[in-house]
Amino acid sequence: MNLGKRPMKDWVARYAASHQHPVNRICHLIGIPLITASLPLSLGLIAFPGFWPAPAAMFALGWVLQFAGHAVEGKPPEFLRDWRFLFVGLHWWLAKVRRRR
Repeated sequence: MNLGKRPMKDWVARYAASHQHPVNRICHLIGIPLITASLPLSLGLIAFPGFWPAPAAMFALGWVLQFAGHAVEGKPPEFLRDWRFLFVGLHWWLAKVRRRR
């Protein structure tokens, strides 16, 4: 898969370079799936309007963890320079999870 003119592996490598601190990696390993899972759960709001606190809390906590990790790392999130990195984080997370198996 490519994102722009670069292959995804290049994007993931750049993303990984700004996520070296173990605390930042842990924050992202927890935060990324929280954010990702909150998005489809938000669709449940159509059928269950009172369900909004769960996906909203997951989304907010996920982002708090992302920014806390970057505060520890001392580097800004890559997506502040290039919005496409918002999609790279999930690929980075999947690569990390696959390596642990």
